[in-house]
Amino acid sequence: MMDSGMHKPLLRRRHFNWTLLALAGWGFAASVQATSAQRILVLGDSLSAEYGLARGTGWVALLQKQLAQEKPGVEVINASISGDTTSGGRSRLPALIKRHQPSHVVIELGGNDAMRGLPMNMTQGNLLAMTQQAQAAGAQVLLLGMQMPPNYGPDMARQFEAAYVQVAKSQKAALVPFFLKGVGDDPEPLKWFQADRIHPNEAAQPRMLANVWPTLKKQLK
Repeated sequence: MMDSGMHKPLLRRRHFNWTLLALAGWGFAASVQATSAQRILVLGDSLSAEYGLARGTGWVALLQKQLAQEKPGVEVINASISGDTTSGGRSRLPALIKRHQPSHVVIELGGNDAMRGLPMNMTQGNLLAMTQQAQAAGAQVLLLGMQMPPNYGPDMARQFEAAYVQVAKSQKAALVPFFLKGVGDDPEPLKWFQADRIHPNEAAQPRMLANVWPTLKKQLK
């Protein structure tokens, strides 16, 4: 009869092999969990960069707090720069995508293009390129539409507004038609703006988030 002790090395090897498989399986699951985490990249200008506001009071910071309550674990990266244009955002986006690998990209750009009188076709082309870049990387896109100041005339205003609609429709991206709804079109808009009459104040930030959240929430699994 074979000594039972002869089986012990074999049993130990089997136990060791199963342990390795279990650890490997755990590592694979952890890797999948890490890569499947939802991460929102906000690419914007001063409206999203907390210009003139106390840190942590802008709509992007309020978004992070909203997510902590309703969608725990979703990360927000605010890559907004005051004064940025669609051209600037387009040049910055590839590196940001590579670094952060976002699952969602919120594009809040175009206002400075309008204020500087940049060509409409260039603005629309940049919005289109950014949307395509993000989607090619596997991210869902949310465009935050802007409107031109009334002194530019109704024709220019319609063309500018349509640029966001056309890009969103052609690429099947989500769209908030007017990011500053309830702020810029309020009957008494000055109460929602800082002294420069350009940048929304702290009181306006919850309204701005309220314009974004319903559409963004639908995109989040």
